[in-house]
Amino acid sequence: MQRLLLPPLKAFVGSRGVGLLVPRAASRAQCGCSFGSRRPLRPGQYGTIAEVALRSGKGTAPLPSRAAEQAVGRWLLVCSGTVAGAVILGGVTRLTESGLSMVDWHLIKEMKPPTSQEEWEAEFQKYQQFPEFKILNHDMTLAEFKFIWYMEYSHRMWGRAVGLAYILPAAYFWRKGWLSRGMKGRVLALCGLVCFQGLLGWYMVKSGLEEKPESYDIPRVSQYRLAAHLGSALVLYCASLWTSLSLLLPRHKLPETRQLLWLRRFAGGTAGLVFLTALSGAFVAGLDAGLVYNSFPKMGDSWIPEDLLTFSPILKNVFENPTMVQFDHRLLGITSVTAITVLYFLSRRVPLPRRTKMAAVTLLTLAYAQVTLGISTLLMYVPTPLAATHQSGSLALLSGALWLMNELRRVPK
Repeated sequence: MQRLLLPPLKAFVGSRGVGLLVPRAASRAQCGCSFGSRRPLRPGQYGTIAEVALRSGKGTAPLPSRAAEQAVGRWLLVCSGTVAGAVILGGVTRLTESGLSMVDWHLIKEMKPPTSQEEWEAEFQKYQQFPEFKILNHDMTLAEFKFIWYMEYSHRMWGRAVGLAYILPAAYFWRKGWLSRGMKGRVLALCGLVCFQGLLGWYMVKSGLEEKPESYDIPRVSQYRLAAHLGSALVLYCASLWTSLSLLLPRHKLPETRQLLWLRRFAGGTAGLVFLTALSGAFVAGLDAGLVYNSFPKMGDSWIPEDLLTFSPILKNVFENPTMVQFDHRLLGITSVTAITVLYFLSRRVPLPRRTKMAAVTLLTLAYAQVTLGISTLLMYVPTPLAATHQSGSLALLSGALWLMNELRRVPK
């Protein structure tokens, strides 16, 4: 077997640690191997061990540079912003009862809105064949229909823009070699989740277009599908934001004390609680549960209303009884703000960097602002501007929780 003879090695210190330099031979034959290089090798020229391995076809590609990581991080930060915009716009669409105005789904065809009077009449006639018009909006005019149609159209077009914001830059960064192996898997998962989110949105809308002869309730989408649609959007948002923060913000070298370990775990549990509270809001919206008891802190004249467990079996109340759904959302909101308050005071007992302290203060401020918005929305019978602000506040609060978790993450050894 032919042996590979290399000249003496020299050490160097680079941005990624200590490495070795190999003097490049004047020709391929001097090293007894073929590097596959198109450039002539000059005597005395050095290359890294990784470069020599690459030329022999036995190495792996170098890790993306810090500048590439920053570019990917900024891209994912923008993507998380577009997802937040989609969630907020979707909330407004739900509040204005516009989500069932477009009764079919086409990926390309529906991108062009109606332009002539005849096209608008045809679109309106399609809407008139479905339960929402027959039961709720039977006296709606064409001008009123155009408003709700454009609301839903804006939400769908924004969703397509979100998909392009993920997929096109991902293909570019992949081709440029700016994604590490682990990041490639994560980006593929994010792009897949975007596509799944679009299909889930139409699956949700279909539930509100179905005829239900046995029901006399107002036509609305399934609260289960609405929660799934919102939940997948929140997962997409959290994953994108977490990844971008991890790439953009340098990690703190914090002493691994028992107090820090408990603080890190408590921050993770609090973030999960905030996520669950935001998700429960989908059931409140889906059942119009915000209009059941418009008083605080009591629900009507009692702390625990009598109709809390009217459905059978009992578990059905958690997801289908508007009174129980509102009660659960209140309870989760109060528990979340209590946990955030405790988390803040725990953080004051641990020596933390300035940026981490700022994240804790920001989270506390957002929590009390969100509770104020929620109570105000309830007492004022859910006005659309205030309710939309409350929904946006849930994203801001979730972002603050993720920021603090990211600040407390462990530095790899």
